[in-house]
Amino acid sequence: MNCHLLLMCHQSQPASSTYTTSVLPPIDGEEYIDIPNTGMRKTIAKRLTESKTTIPHSYVTIDCNMGNVSKLRKQLAGDGIKVSFNDFIIKASAIALQRVPQVNSVWQGDSVKLSTTVDISVAVATDQGLITPIVQSAAFLSVDDISNKVKDLAARAREGKLKLEEFQGGSFTISNLGMFGISEFSAVINPPQTAILAIGGSQLVLGENGKPETKMTVTLSYDSRVVDESEASQFLEVFQEVMENPRLTIVGSRLSAALAS
Repeated sequence: MNCHLLLMCHQSQPASSTYTTSVLPPIDGEEYIDIPNTGMRKTIAKRLTESKTTIPHSYVTIDCNMGNVSKLRKQLAGDGIKVSFNDFIIKASAIALQRVPQVNSVWQGDSVKLSTTVDISVAVATDQGLITPIVQSAAFLSVDDISNKVKDLAARAREGKLKLEEFQGGSFTISNLGMFGISEFSAVINPPQTAILAIGGSQLVLGENGKPETKMTVTLSYDSRVVDESEASQFLEVFQEVMENPRLTIVGSRLSAALAS
């Protein structure tokens, strides 16, 4: 099962007011309460231990200017097409994985297998823990197709209705905590994959030109047995280029035609 937890939150802000926590009632005479582990929690614990003890994690981070993505989203919304920042993130990741195929790989035994398709696992929180449904062949999907696919997968993940092939496998993982007010974090690699992208929330900062800009910080955790520093850096450079020029994600698609009409 492709499950993972998130690690090393560098900075956090108060979560949305819609976020609630459960408070367990006190039990007389008890100093703590035993909570039985579910099968998913046991799997998460096993895979976390496997990942952190067998995979040499390395990290690279980059900031992306999100101004153009915001403008394009508004344009598409004006044509009745609603897509999220995360949909653009998935598409930009797919393009970057095509250009830097070493990152789109899995570790098998003592060798590396480059994946022939870009199948992106997307972390989804459920009552039982995190699960990572897969957006298959993401490089060939339009941004709105990705949006519809993610909504369907996330809904069925929370209902426990995913098929095995819809959450087992994948060649790369994205974990987005921006909606929880997390500005930057590093994620644990999801074995046998060799990389995972951690997405922080957008923040207003002062740009080099002295004007305010909206920046998003992303961190790539990668298996240094497979991916070297130059390849990891190249992946983030391509990702940044696409996010800052989001029309690259819709060239030749029906979204491009919709904006042109």
